[in-house]
Amino acid sequence: MPPSTLAEGPVRAVSSASPGVPSSLPYSLPDLVCFAHLHWDFVWQRPQHLLSRFVLQGRVFYVEEPFFHDNNHIEPHVELKERQNGVQVVVVHLPERLRHDEAAANAAQANVLSGLFAEHNIRQFVAWYYTPMALLKARHLPGAVLTVYDCMDELAQFKNAPPELRVLEQELFKKADLVFTGGQRLYEAKREQHNDAHPFPSSIDQAHFGQARDPKLAEPADQASIPHPRVGFFGVIDERLDIELLGALARNHPAWQFVIIGPVVKIDPDTLPRPANVHYLGGKDYQELPAYLRGWDVATLLFARNESTEFISPTKTPEYLAAGRPVVSTSIRDVVRPYGELNLVQIADDPRDFGAAIARALEQGKDTDWRTRTDEYLATISWDLTWQNMVNLMQQRLLKRT
Repeated sequence: MPPSTLAEGPVRAVSSASPGVPSSLPYSLPDLVCFAHLHWDFVWQRPQHLLSRFVLQGRVFYVEEPFFHDNNHIEPHVELKERQNGVQVVVVHLPERLRHDEAAANAAQANVLSGLFAEHNIRQFVAWYYTPMALLKARHLPGAVLTVYDCMDELAQFKNAPPELRVLEQELFKKADLVFTGGQRLYEAKREQHNDAHPFPSSIDQAHFGQARDPKLAEPADQASIPHPRVGFFGVIDERLDIELLGALARNHPAWQFVIIGPVVKIDPDTLPRPANVHYLGGKDYQELPAYLRGWDVATLLFARNESTEFISPTKTPEYLAAGRPVVSTSIRDVVRPYGELNLVQIADDPRDFGAAIARALEQGKDTDWRTRTDEYLATISWDLTWQNMVNLMQQRLLKRT
């Protein structure tokens, strides 16, 4: 099929204005339908960065996990919510009685998604998966001209992971034309299971986080009264956060103020350390983050070393650096390589060493050589470049079918 016939929605040429983005064929991908385990409005991360770029060229439908209503008499139906740049977020509404009947819930979702496809004339599309579990509601949908598995995490090793996830992932590997991974460590694992896998580590919206370097940026009210030095962390607070390390650091360094930003999920909030110098400010909108970062002296990646963090490639690493903050991280593989090896990020694990690393980072923030080297590295990565390289691979696969 010629590339020019693939798109059901509007097609525009890819701009070559962004620095670092390679030249390519004119954009010729069809509609993109993403099946995700993450709610679009939860935390702004990899899916939002990528799909908000795809939608500038054509239609994007983002299928979330379903919403269950207390009312058992409600009929399964679908709702569309327009989000950034026109992304259509697809929410399937289901009655409470289906919450614990997985087979019936998936059948109901499959039925309403079929109706959505018919109503919106989605006949040829890129099927873009973030979770293999979505196969249970999406495998029947006709018209996928390309299937992409953007594996951003090793979900099977997360807390409360469904037991059938690994089996479904093998099915997805067989369906997928391309596998993208959210980091180098994850790529090394997935390339053994698919012969067309490609690493796309966490990237950066440098202009957004670079706002934190602006001395005129106003201090958020809930952080303004916290004394310095401030040691910060933002992200989802779950089983990946090393709460024992956080507690020990707070006890060992009472003069340091630890600012923790993010929603608490999958763990009991009562298990979090609560000394006077630890401040939990809750979840914040993506647009607010530079203002908080502006007021930190050091940023941290307080990740536990466990199954759930074995394959992660934290997006916040380059985000912290783009904000001009010195960074200390535990020895997460995709932080050690390249950031630790380039001496852009301090690496430590136990409380004593981590505390010493924070002390070094407090001085590193004044180092012009570190800032220069950091900015030189950040100039080599961007979400625009990641998106364009993904597009190139997808278009190459489609051209092979013509």
